[in-house]
Amino acid sequence: MKKQSILILVVCIVFFGLITACKKDAGQGGNVNITGKVHAKYYNATYQTLLGTGYAPERDVYIIYGDDASFSDRTRTNYDGTYEFKYLRKGTYKVYVYSKDSAQIVQTGIQTLKYAVIQEVTAASNKQTITVPDLEIFD
Repeated sequence: MKKQSILILVVCIVFFGLITACKKDAGQGGNVNITGKVHAKYYNATYQTLLGTGYAPERDVYIIYGDDASFSDRTRTNYDGTYEFKYLRKGTYKVYVYSKDSAQIVQTGIQTLKYAVIQEVTAASNKQTITVPDLEIFD
């Protein structure tokens, strides 16, 4: 009887371990794709004159999986400002890119600070492509 109780306890512990190990949070290893574009407004050095707008090539775009404290992955936009994160699992993600901050011009030489333009998205199922609204930046 004692051996049977120990055996049942061991089986329960192993079963519980397998169940908790199979829980998959946001991150790599699925069939979710997140895609979007980075759109830029180009200004002169003092941010007084808009020189033009367009999709921004070769910009770093970051993604945070779930509640992670720092970025989980990074990609770059291609020639037309498009980026993509592939093979993710369902869950919540934050996609962001850095923009120049036109309001923080230092008078002793023009120096601009940067801030993050963030978009949060949620993948509700395992097989889907999510298109993020354009991330608008200043350059």
